[in-house]
Amino acid sequence: MTVILFLVGVVLLVFGADLLVRGAASLAASMGVSSLIIGLTVVAVGTSSPEIAVSLQAAFQGQGAITLGNIVGSNIANVMLILGVAAMFGPLPVDRQIFRRDLPVMIGASLLTLLLAFDRELSRVDGVIMLLGLLGYIWAIWPREATQQTAVSHHHHQQHWRGVVLQLAMVVGGLALLVLGANWLVDGAVAFASWFGVSELIIGLTIVAVGTSLPEIATSVIAGLRGERDIAVGNVIGSNILNLLLVLALTIVLSPQPIAVPVETVQLDLPVMVGAALVCLPIFFTRRMVSQREGSLLLVYYLSYTLYLILSASQNDELPLYNAVVGLVLVPLTVVLLVVRALRWLGEERRLRQITDVAE
Repeated sequence: MTVILFLVGVVLLVFGADLLVRGAASLAASMGVSSLIIGLTVVAVGTSSPEIAVSLQAAFQGQGAITLGNIVGSNIANVMLILGVAAMFGPLPVDRQIFRRDLPVMIGASLLTLLLAFDRELSRVDGVIMLLGLLGYIWAIWPREATQQTAVSHHHHQQHWRGVVLQLAMVVGGLALLVLGANWLVDGAVAFASWFGVSELIIGLTIVAVGTSLPEIATSVIAGLRGERDIAVGNVIGSNILNLLLVLALTIVLSPQPIAVPVETVQLDLPVMVGAALVCLPIFFTRRMVSQREGSLLLVYYLSYTLYLILSASQNDELPLYNAVVGLVLVPLTVVLLVVRALRWLGEERRLRQITDVAE
């Protein structure tokens, strides 16, 4: 029965988030708010609403490990799993604005979270600092985006009261599904942890993290299938920023007690999250896209990380050998691949400059 409730909880989270996003976006549009602002606020928060619901639910139940594991695991999955899967459907172009503005913010937010967690506790003061970081990010992007708002006729702002009631019902219904789904998901995760004898942190980093990332996974894969591949990268970067500076920060501030940070999170999971953010730099910089080869490498890294968590939780005797293989094979292979990619890109840039000089 617990397994069924857990699966139903995941389904409710996905449908609740979708219902909330569609209802809130329609309501905002009917009030005359531009689609760009809706995307930056309502839709962005809506796609992170499963993380918000699960994290707050877990925090209020005293399951702080699930809260932290859910957010850290979601950010790792967003980069390694979602970008990797989306790249399998074709190269993912990276917008110049994402590379110059949003990627540095994601890396900075990841480093900030790691630094704040060094004392093994996330307090309300830490949460306020992260929320201030979010306000700074919004302030930095608002002037650039505000000038792009399009005028909409007053006729399109007016909608029948029945339409407004329907949109409000969608918002309320989506929130209700999120709360119910989050409750069942957290309860199921705690039950799984006790059944398999693994920590709640491991469950949060794996099952709960992937479950709450389903909206992002669906969005990126569908975008790749429809040929709108530029959406996938922006979806991942934006979601990771909100997960840390909004979801985690809000959870810390509203939690009845500070969230304890396990030592393995400081030593492994948070550094992996920072590493996943940093590896985007060379990938995004060369050619401004994520190739299928780089996507497959990200998938290999995610599977390697997940396998490490499983071996570590089960205290498998093969864990030292596995660590040696990853350290001696996978890491050097990544360095070689990125160096070769950078050299090819530099060669292509040099040839393009030569052709331009000859043409002039």
